[in-house]
Amino acid sequence: MSVERKDSDQDGTVKQQDRFDDLESLRLALREFVDQRAWHPFHTPKNLASALSVEASELLEPFQWLQHGRADELGEAGLRAVKHEMADVLNYLVMLADKLDVDLLQATREKIALNAIKYPVEKAFGTLKKYDQL
Repeated sequence: MSVERKDSDQDGTVKQQDRFDDLESLRLALREFVDQRAWHPFHTPKNLASALSVEASELLEPFQWLQHGRADELGEAGLRAVKHEMADVLNYLVMLADKLDVDLLQATREKIALNAIKYPVEKAFGTLKKYDQL
């Protein structure tokens, strides 16, 4: 199968990568990044969900063995690693939502509303108990 390579900047970056400030423009920048590399056949929902899980696990690594994991405890290098892993998690989440046509902001609004029902303030305030134990 022959794939035509799309142009990008000389360093291989996406032309739109610095031009997003919301989820929709991030989604478009990620689409462009994937298009330029002809990665769509590999970005199935299952593969994206798997990659998301791996990146979320990698996010834990800088925190391993720290007492609290606060910024001062992480240090500059650790905080940079956390920032990059957080970006990986967000990127895979946005790409997965794009593949499944999920509006992440609407899904988040729905989930917060469901959690408000499961965890009413008068029962959940100041406790770590799960909703079925309140």
